[in-house]
Amino acid sequence: MVPILAREQSDTHEVTNQSPPLTPYDASDDAALLEGLRREGADWAEKDVRRLGRLAGGEEAQQWGEQANRYEPELRTHDRYGNRIDEVDFHPSWHHLLEVAIAEGLGAAPWADDRPGAHVARTAGGLVWGHTDAGHGCPTSMTYAAVPALRRQPDLAAIYEPLLVSRVYDPGLRAPTGKRGLLAGMGMTEKQGGSDVRTNATVATPTVEPGVYTLRGHKWFTSAPMCDLFLVLAQAAPSGDKGGLSCFLVPRILPDGTRNTFRIQRLKDKLGNRSNASSEPEFDGTVAWLVGPEGQGVKTIIEMVNCTRLDCVMLTATLMRKTLVEAGHHVQHRAAFGAPLIDQPLMRNVLADLALESEAATTLTLRLAGAADRAIRGDEHEAAFRRIATAVGKYWVTKRGPAFTAEALECLGGNGYVEESGMPRHYREAPLLSIWEGSGNVNALDVLRALGRAPATAEALFSELSLARGADARLDAAVRRLKDQLSGLAGGVEGVQSGARRLVELMALTLQASLLVRHAPPAVADAFCTTRLGGDWGHAFGTLPASADLDAILARALPATA
Repeated sequence: MVPILAREQSDTHEVTNQSPPLTPYDASDDAALLEGLRREGADWAEKDVRRLGRLAGGEEAQQWGEQANRYEPELRTHDRYGNRIDEVDFHPSWHHLLEVAIAEGLGAAPWADDRPGAHVARTAGGLVWGHTDAGHGCPTSMTYAAVPALRRQPDLAAIYEPLLVSRVYDPGLRAPTGKRGLLAGMGMTEKQGGSDVRTNATVATPTVEPGVYTLRGHKWFTSAPMCDLFLVLAQAAPSGDKGGLSCFLVPRILPDGTRNTFRIQRLKDKLGNRSNASSEPEFDGTVAWLVGPEGQGVKTIIEMVNCTRLDCVMLTATLMRKTLVEAGHHVQHRAAFGAPLIDQPLMRNVLADLALESEAATTLTLRLAGAADRAIRGDEHEAAFRRIATAVGKYWVTKRGPAFTAEALECLGGNGYVEESGMPRHYREAPLLSIWEGSGNVNALDVLRALGRAPATAEALFSELSLARGADARLDAAVRRLKDQLSGLAGGVEGVQSGARRLVELMALTLQASLLVRHAPPAVADAFCTTRLGGDWGHAFGTLPASADLDAILARALPATA
């Protein structure tokens, strides 16, 4: 018999000084998000966004996100009899996440919604539902972005658009017109070129049926291969003065119910984004329909790129907010060196600095969504602003994502480095968003291209910045520096590529500062301008000066926790 004293001494597992579970929490409890939603014309959606935010922060939805990443997609190339099927199996949680996302209008639904602000409402919904999992944001983003490209071919849009804008998630490979809703993907890049799609080697050969081609080639990075249709770039075989890089619609299942040739060679073993399958499909006699004119593939998909780049900014802002909430929750319940972490001066500085970055990213995201909404409805000024500001935001916000998530993870110490915390998953996710839809260099060069080819974009940017003129001397000085730098490009932008990142960074910080000066509380705007534009800054997060009102910044940023 074990002595009672020995039993008492062996009990070493009383848990103290650990934060309780965050769930349930409200992912929409974010002042910057709700204010931006109202400001950009989608106040009518606030009730739905708040409801979705509570669902996203609930225990069940959070578990869906964890399970979809823990139990990764599996490729089945053949059935038991040896027939080629090329299907990908997903955990049920993946389907639950997509079912909610599509039902809530996070796919292509805004294209069928005439209400001003419909695209803003979708972005706000993504900012809260993304607290569950980032991977399923890939097919919803591509489905959203496919519609404007498909409209370049009205006969195809008439068939497929009503199903793409559906709010019904209908998984499984079947004839598209026999389903209640469709998902769309894209097949652009190839191994020899990546972002340089003009080097694509996939060949499209016309058939006797007008507008119908067969494809032969190999794509290098085609995500969400379970989608029903794909927009694919291929070189149309030369025919007189035609041919060249063109856009094609490739359904997985043909109208007669037979399988199109879409051989999935393998799934990528990725750093993050593990819930989402990314594949290498091979085309060999694959039936495809031309979208837009031959030789104008890039022009056809450019609107698609604008949409998916906005979603890269949105998903990064979502990761920032999610990890800030996790860090804030932890430090409010954890003590060290005799005091709660939230009361430790350095920790407060770190959290406040992260809060500034998160609010700037969220505010810019919703401004970009507002520009997209108004541009889609015919506002040419907003279209010019969207053209340059989306590329600027894509470059800068996604660049800040990995450093931000790393700092938020560090707030949890060793607990944050453990998979169970969820923070490693967010950290691995962040770099993807600076790569997807063009790496940092591609987006910086795209800004130069916009400045060189469309002077109205610079005019639209400075028109936006002028709305905050006189409100902050540091912002006014930054605008003057930006004007001076752009005036030096009058002779052409080709010779300044090596300085493109510095230029775009200044654009991004100036734009974010102008939005915060106009719309955020003084404590937030002042601290941002001081550190991002005024020179009183350090290279790491948590280097805010003594003048920063940390209490006001944190009171605004951190949601109430149990």
